[in-house]
Amino acid sequence: MMSKYVLLPADTYVVINKSIISDEDKKILSMLYQPIIGPMPIILYLTFLVDLDKSAMISLEHTHHHLVSNMHLSLDEIVMAREKLEAIGLLKTKVKEDNINNYIYELYTPLSASEVFNHPILNVILYNNIGKLEYEKLKDYFRMPRINTSGYEDITKSFSDVFESVPLTSYQNLNDNIRRCNKLKLDINTNFDFDFLVASMPKSIDINRCFNKDIKELILNLAFLYDIDAMRMQNIIKACLNERGLINKEELRKSCRNYYQFDNGGLLPSIATVQPEYLRKPMGDSSNRAKMIYTFETISPYDLLKAKNNGNEPTKRDLKLAEDLIVDYGLKPGVVNVLIDYTLKTQDNKLNRSFVETIAGQWQRLKIETVDDAMRLAEKEHKKYNKKEEKKVVINKEVIPDWFDKKIEKKIVNTEEKMQIEELLKEYQ
Repeated sequence: MMSKYVLLPADTYVVINKSIISDEDKKILSMLYQPIIGPMPIILYLTFLVDLDKSAMISLEHTHHHLVSNMHLSLDEIVMAREKLEAIGLLKTKVKEDNINNYIYELYTPLSASEVFNHPILNVILYNNIGKLEYEKLKDYFRMPRINTSGYEDITKSFSDVFESVPLTSYQNLNDNIRRCNKLKLDINTNFDFDFLVASMPKSIDINRCFNKDIKELILNLAFLYDIDAMRMQNIIKACLNERGLINKEELRKSCRNYYQFDNGGLLPSIATVQPEYLRKPMGDSSNRAKMIYTFETISPYDLLKAKNNGNEPTKRDLKLAEDLIVDYGLKPGVVNVLIDYTLKTQDNKLNRSFVETIAGQWQRLKIETVDDAMRLAEKEHKKYNKKEEKKVVINKEVIPDWFDKKIEKKIVNTEEKMQIEELLKEYQ
């Protein structure tokens, strides 16, 4: 949804620190958040931190021209980066309208590594954007080492072992405003009908216990990720109820994933994702080539296949091929788009699997990750192919002898000529 507030260079802002942001948080921003939302939002977040001047709770007032100058970005790019920070739960924006609009940017702490890897949406997006190999490396980096403590005795003292109770002195408890680690949850706008879902549950179910706050949030996240409405979700949830009438979270995740795969020919929602932000071409170029790159970067392979199919649902075979390019070959969605487009244009609108996989293997070995690189390589291969075809045509025109396609009359060879021919052939044996 487009904001009614148009950002101007003269508009002012202050940054308010709503949390405690540590060096570990900055590492998580770089390693886990950046692959999801790209580098520009992270740079904007860190710029806001600098504006706070170390441990300050509120920054001095700045104009947005200050951001434009420091970040070398346009106002549109700053707004785009800001909105991604808002969407991912790192920033809240408030504005007061005037001749010069006044903005407040509230910074929040990123989720912990454990929370990201266990998040039903962020975890899937992270995996899809970086691939299995990088994903496993990240998990290994943040994994707690297992230490064998067998044979050791726990001699840790409790609080009451060390401290004694003392008479309570009179004081006023004013601890409400003490700084603490505040995190925002993903705010997902959805038309999911939760009332219908609750009403469809068996009467024996304790609704308050079954649908607590965490379960509600998980259901909304899974419904968004796997595009499941309330009517279909009720059947999935009923199958995940345990003997106590509670929902098993892991079973719910697994069942939603299986449901999506069943409905989509065994595919996961990876082909619905688009090119990661950090691998996109910087905005500003208005050439036709730049527009084509932007299209490949901002459309998913699924939507591209659908568009190529005149708005009709792509075949399961084509969807499976696109999924394999992402999962098995590790190609980025934008690169897959280039490969699909190139194949359809050069192979008479057919997605020949062997042709596609031959190119995919080459691009995988060359570590092609950006749309720009994929387009250049496709253009180079096409030119090489055209040159071969042209050369073939020229050779055909020059080499075809005057007797081609003419009736050849039989000539009787005498004994002497036959012996001369045999002597000549001996030289090539």
